[in-house]
Amino acid sequence: MDARSYLFVPGDRPERFAKALGTGADAVVIDLEDAVVPAAKLAARDGLRRWLPTVDPARLIVRVNAVGTPWHLEDVEMVRASGVSVMMLPKSDSARQLAEVAARLPSTVRIVALIETVAGVVAMREIAGVPSVARLAFGTVDFCGDAGIEGLGAELDYVRSQMVIESRYAGLAAPIDGVTPELDHLERLTEHVAGARRFGFGGKLCIHPRQVEPVNRGFAPSEDERRWAARVLAACSEHPEGAFAVDGKLVDRPVIERAKKIAEFDTLIH
Repeated sequence: MDARSYLFVPGDRPERFAKALGTGADAVVIDLEDAVVPAAKLAARDGLRRWLPTVDPARLIVRVNAVGTPWHLEDVEMVRASGVSVMMLPKSDSARQLAEVAARLPSTVRIVALIETVAGVVAMREIAGVPSVARLAFGTVDFCGDAGIEGLGAELDYVRSQMVIESRYAGLAAPIDGVTPELDHLERLTEHVAGARRFGFGGKLCIHPRQVEPVNRGFAPSEDERRWAARVLAACSEHPEGAFAVDGKLVDRPVIERAKKIAEFDTLIH
């Protein structure tokens, strides 16, 4: 669950599935929910069921329809029988809801809990503690609609901080930030990725293939960071028991741990 880029693909566009897998996205999310109109949902599910046995599902995630919708239970049953190992649950509102969904799935299937309502934010600690939940994701646009908030930037800082804190408290991977709706504004995307990373997020939802590469790059250590980590770890080996400085700054245990994470990044992601 250390993916950086999560690329959504409409579940009723099977001709795009293989193309999405070829984009370099760390994970491809086949979306049976918002991207598919009600009249097409049954056909989308059936088409996905036929396609899944033809590919390696390792990088695939299925976003099912929300609990309480007419399509939810059969979506979950399709995932259960498919061999897909990760499912995304929209409108994740309570720990009980997540536990009931998890009970219908093999124990090996992990759930990305998409937090996109006020109820989900209020229950976030309990949701993050459900054993089958592997990561939290922020459905920013839907959350703003539910909360009556206008704007996807500083208006959501409180929720982003809470999501990072609760993920860390539950021992989950760093959470996944919401989409950047502007498809032709890669500078805005780059700004959003940098901001999410500063807050402690580890990935981002993508709605177009052109967003994948900037997201992957933005959540990876820069060359300057890699060189800094190498200097810290080299100095650490020379001073195994005492305090020392690198680039004129004191290095202590948290700094050393950060350097180790940067040095291990390529190994972890691949």
